[in-house]
Amino acid sequence: MSGDETVSDPPAFPGRRWLLPSAVAHEFDANADAGPRGPRHRRTARDWIVDFTCFFVAVLVGLVGADAVTNNPHVPEGIAVLDQWIGALACAAVWLRRRWPVGLALATVPVGIISDTAGGACMIALFTLAVHRPFRYVAWVGGINIALIPVYFWLRPDPELSYLVAVVIFVLMTAALVGWGLVVRAKRQLWLSFRDRARQAENEASLRAEQAQRLAREAIAREMHDVLAHRLTLLSVHAGALEFRPDAPREEVARAAGVIRESAHEALQDLREIIGVLRAAEPDDTGRPQPTLAALDVLVAESREAGMKVTLDSRVTDAAGVPASIGRTAYRIAQEGLTNARKHAPGTEVTVTVTGAPGEGLEVSVSNPPSEGEVPHVPGSGQGLIGLTERATLAGGHLHHGPHDDGGFRVRAWLPWG
Repeated sequence: MSGDETVSDPPAFPGRRWLLPSAVAHEFDANADAGPRGPRHRRTARDWIVDFTCFFVAVLVGLVGADAVTNNPHVPEGIAVLDQWIGALACAAVWLRRRWPVGLALATVPVGIISDTAGGACMIALFTLAVHRPFRYVAWVGGINIALIPVYFWLRPDPELSYLVAVVIFVLMTAALVGWGLVVRAKRQLWLSFRDRARQAENEASLRAEQAQRLAREAIAREMHDVLAHRLTLLSVHAGALEFRPDAPREEVARAAGVIRESAHEALQDLREIIGVLRAAEPDDTGRPQPTLAALDVLVAESREAGMKVTLDSRVTDAAGVPASIGRTAYRIAQEGLTNARKHAPGTEVTVTVTGAPGEGLEVSVSNPPSEGEVPHVPGSGQGLIGLTERATLAGGHLHHGPHDDGGFRVRAWLPWG
């Protein structure tokens, strides 16, 4: 019986599965399927060894009991033979202990009272119940067994021990047997809890990895949109102007072609930088410096050179003192606002307003009145404003966009500063 339910460490590899009890091995088997009546556990080699050991122990104890009954002059021969037959059936029933542990334990309660030969089988049945079923079953059946011990020795006094000593010894033996089974069950449950925690940790790690990948993809999408949309919009607008005005003066055509060439060159350069960052194991500072709030004048000048009417109202006295991450976010917001105005309200005057101070935050606003003429269609997905909202939120601020009272459009963001 000692080999039945004593538990060793989990297998380090599938080839040692036979060392585990079937109930535990089934839980560690990723390919195990549960049937319509619950999981069916195929016996492992360990189970067969343990079952033979339990049967051997039951038979060995039964032989001792049968010999005692046979040599007892107070027991008639017919009763002794009946006792031995009952004990033999109880020993054979030990093979059913895994399938019906509760039923076997209940059946052996009266059998143990009337048959000395069945004593070993009763011990195995009670131990199996403690291992394979919750404590409430063990409490009821074990309690009944302990309560009947005084009755047993009252009906069959031990010739060598006093009544009280015999009762105390068997009560302690029964309690120890049940306790051993409960310890084995607790170790198995601990094993399974470790397995569940490991699976939960693996699932959580997988979810964290997926979330990190999703956030990385969103960051890449925002960066590519914010960097390239401005350049590509310039290309689209000036190429459209050349298409619709083939009779434009040579100077205007040359200027538009120059803007197209410069925008294409800048777009390619920005794209190379983004790809370089994605391929690098760690980000470095070998590329062009990232734009900050101090570069807003250059952005406005570039837009004016492209033919836009832009007014910059900057009330920040120390633009260089703005944190780099906040300044970069403010720059991207202004850049996207100018890009949208160029696409959806060409020819209007755009106002870029920047205010703020340390401790108060930084506010960026890009607004334009409604377009007076027909607006040429420029493809757009609407992802730019979504990306700006995400940028502002990640920076700890907020962004609002939409039409204002005069029919124009405004993008306004607040970012923390100091």
